[in-house]
Amino acid sequence: MKYILLIHHEEVLDENERQQLLKESVQLANSLHEKQQYFDAAPLQPTSATVSVKVRDGKRLVTDGPFAETREQIGGYFLIDAKDLEEAVDIAGRIPGARIGTVEVRPVREVDGLPEL
Repeated sequence: MKYILLIHHEEVLDENERQQLLKESVQLANSLHEKQQYFDAAPLQPTSATVSVKVRDGKRLVTDGPFAETREQIGGYFLIDAKDLEEAVDIAGRIPGARIGTVEVRPVREVDGLPEL
């Protein structure tokens, strides 16, 4: 089953810490790839580069920044394959960002007709 692991943390990181977390995340992604559990992973640009879009009454509204106004933002994600929630939680606990924030584990719904990865 596919799971998305959303990594939430405060955006302000020391550059050395950010580089170390990225290095460890790449190592984890490669380890998951070897086990055929890896689909995708990426850090996200800061919220200052974010816009939110909604459509109301047929009109598109675009606002600066993320939808949620919180200290912690989604800093990145892993899209993985795990046999069950327990295995997905185990993998989430190995994500370096879990040490400085929270990793949200969410099953991905399968939808017929979407392109395959």
